[in-house]
Amino acid sequence: MKENIYSLFIIIISLFLTYLISSGSINFFDYKSVYVLWLLIFIIHILVFIPSYIYQTEHYYDLTGGITFVSSVLFLLIGRYFYFNSIDNVSLVVSLLVSIWTIRLSSFLFLRVKKVGKDVRFTEIKKDFKRFLFAFLLSGFWVFMCLLPTTVIMTSSVLIEFNILIIFGIILWLIGFVFEVVADVQKTEFNKKNKGKFISSGLWSLSRHPNYFGEFTLWTGLAIISISFLNGVMYVVLLSPIFIYFLLNKVSGVNLLEEIGEKRWGSKKEYQDYKKNTPVFFPKLF
Repeated sequence: MKENIYSLFIIIISLFLTYLISSGSINFFDYKSVYVLWLLIFIIHILVFIPSYIYQTEHYYDLTGGITFVSSVLFLLIGRYFYFNSIDNVSLVVSLLVSIWTIRLSSFLFLRVKKVGKDVRFTEIKKDFKRFLFAFLLSGFWVFMCLLPTTVIMTSSVLIEFNILIIFGIILWLIGFVFEVVADVQKTEFNKKNKGKFISSGLWSLSRHPNYFGEFTLWTGLAIISISFLNGVMYVVLLSPIFIYFLLNKVSGVNLLEEIGEKRWGSKKEYQDYKKNTPVFFPKLF
């Protein structure tokens, strides 16, 4: 029953947000592009959920998000070309940024799950139809919320050239992307040589979760780019980085890893010292 309510909540909220940003949207044939995109995002997730539940596998869960991101960007590019008979430079850059991040992270997560053989998050969830479906709908909602700024930019009926705000957003995205990639590489290399130990070097000496900070930063960069395209209630898209921060810290990221870390190394003085001297999320600069 609880999963039914949560699933319905996701559908209603995402559809309401789509309505709020639809005023400035171009059409895809006879329909607002933002509504078509909303439908595309959730259809892809449901289509992958069906065989995943039948065959009781979570291997394609993270990959589904990646496929949806790339499919969404491709749809937005096609829609923009049909409407304007060309694709503006800002839309090209934004679509490239989203695609680079998507391909890098989704392939990294997919290969990691295939190597390990399972994702422990889904050991019990995948047995329950409603809970597993909710997990896929939540993934769809995550894609939807992450793409809110991108959606506004690439469905805008107004063409805007590069300005200081857009350039600043791109730079912030680059900083976040580098942070995330370097943090992932550092942890992967560390784990190869230090099985069962916690990492406290490199970027991990500045933050206990620098990869998540990088992800939050790059999506914040895209939100800043979108400001040039916003007016009225469309400023609701700035909820996107707030949602991402909440999701990473309170739902499916930092909070879970902190619990796991405490169980594994909580009795070790060096781990407690690391926690005491290293911020959870935002890196210390000095």
